[in-house]
Amino acid sequence: MPVSGIKSAVEQKMNKSIEALKNDLTKIRTGRAHPSFLDNVHVDYYGASTPLSAVANLTLLDARTIGVQPWEKNMVNAIEKAIREADLGLNPSTQGELIRVPMPALTEERRKEMVKLVKTDAEAAKVSVRNHRRDANEQLKKLLKDKEISEDDDRRTQDFVQKLTDKFIVEIDKMVVAKEAEVLTV
Repeated sequence: MPVSGIKSAVEQKMNKSIEALKNDLTKIRTGRAHPSFLDNVHVDYYGASTPLSAVANLTLLDARTIGVQPWEKNMVNAIEKAIREADLGLNPSTQGELIRVPMPALTEERRKEMVKLVKTDAEAAKVSVRNHRRDANEQLKKLLKDKEISEDDDRRTQDFVQKLTDKFIVEIDKMVVAKEAEVLTV
């Protein structure tokens, strides 16, 4: 694999680590409601476990309430039961065909737990980025050993990979600071 291939591959892998972190951070609950909190809820739909978003329309009714509008009237009770059993600490209430899911206010202790979770996810993303750096450097060492690249190419590419790693670590740190502020805001 040429040096340019290693560079692009490591950058793609690091970008995927950042995307995975973004995805994980959206699942961490803040004081505000967001339909993505119900992404992991599955409903028994005619014998098949189906994601909630596939059987109902999810909307924000206000800053602390998610509205769930089932596409079929007979699914209201099944959806309400699935939300209760999803172990998210949510207590839905039905008003006709609309299911209201109020988000309980977070206690200070719970907010601190959320911050710890954010930091844990961020550290996992940093480890992933560093692992991608290590893999790229090992590929470079192998190419150098096999005399497929020069020492100058090896050094330049290692410097590029290190700068890329530093850039992604800084981006992860910025995401953590932003999410911490969001979680701790009352």
